[in-house]
Amino acid sequence: MSSDQPPSAVTVKLKRGAWEIEITSPADKVQQAVESVIAGMASKEHVAISSSEVGGEEVDEKRFETCRGLLQVMWKEGWFSSQRSLSEVHEEMARRGYHYDRTAVSHALVDLVREGTLFRDGTMRNYRYVQKYPSKPQAGEA
Repeated sequence: MSSDQPPSAVTVKLKRGAWEIEITSPADKVQQAVESVIAGMASKEHVAISSSEVGGEEVDEKRFETCRGLLQVMWKEGWFSSQRSLSEVHEEMARRGYHYDRTAVSHALVDLVREGTLFRDGTMRNYRYVQKYPSKPQAGEA
């Protein structure tokens, strides 16, 4: 036992998803420490609660695995109802807590233009993106 640990210390290793944490705590406080860490980890995760359909594809509203998935949700919300530049799109994604590379955002926008979800206007390095058609309201929405 190392000298920096209390005499009755217990070390626990937890792994949940991409997280791996080692906790050292007095034996009588292990359960409390583990529960506290798990609660903290859960608050940092994006939990999938519901999903909806956008452009024929199912998109998870709470967790985005891809840059494109987030762009589709922004489209569904009507964020693209006015013209937006690449930098505006990139800034909005960052504001929402998603920090994708600008080139990844640009490629995803081009894919949405090719499939007809978005319309692109302007010239190279100065494109503006806008909804080509509004999203269909889901059942129960006004």
